[in-house]
This record gives sequence, structure tokens and C-alpha cells, in this order.
Amino acid sequence: MSTMTHKGYVATVELDEDAGLFHGEVVNTRDVLTFQGGTVEELKVAFADTVADYEDWCKERGKEPERPYSGNFTVRISPELHRRVAAAAASKGTSINGFISETLGHVA
Repeated sequence: MSTMTHKGYVATVELDEDAGLFHGEVVNTRDVLTFQGGTVEELKVAFADTVADYEDWCKERGKEPERPYSGNFTVRISPELHRRVAAAAASKGTSINGFISETLGHVA
């Protein structure tokens, strides 16, 4: 699976060989935004058009478009795991946020 970006929106792209089409779906918003194209260039245009249509749709309804993720999220963990993460971060000379960000960076 491949990804592409436009105006901060990230989409995954898959090829449907039977249909001869690329299908894309924006993954960093809760709103459902999809698009397709027969070539990479058509796919890029369709992605940009989808984002523009979404922004227009929101404006017409007085709704703020959902923006791509902010980079903040809450994770609930056990006190014991919290203690272990804090100790691991301290041993590396970094904050819990820095430790978790670095650790997740190795996974994703």
C-alpha cells in the first residue's frame, strides 16, 4: 500500500487491477474522503479535487473542515507501565513524550 499527501491530508492508495483503477482514501481525518483515478496523474488531481470539494462542502454548511491530526493523543496505561516508561525515559535523559515519540517512530 502506498501513501500520498495533499494540504496535510494523507491518503492510502491501492491498485484494483481488475478495474484498472487506483483507489485512495484519506486516513488522517474522521470524515470519509475517497477518490480514484486510472493513472497516477488522474489520482493526484482526484485527491486535490476531493479535498477542495470537502472544504467547499464544509463552508456551505458553516462547518469547520476537520483538519489532519494535531499530533496529540491520550493513551491510558496502567500505573505500573507508566512507572516503567518514566524510568526508561529518565535513563535515556528524555521526557516521557520524547521517549514515546522516539519509540513509536521505530514502529511506524
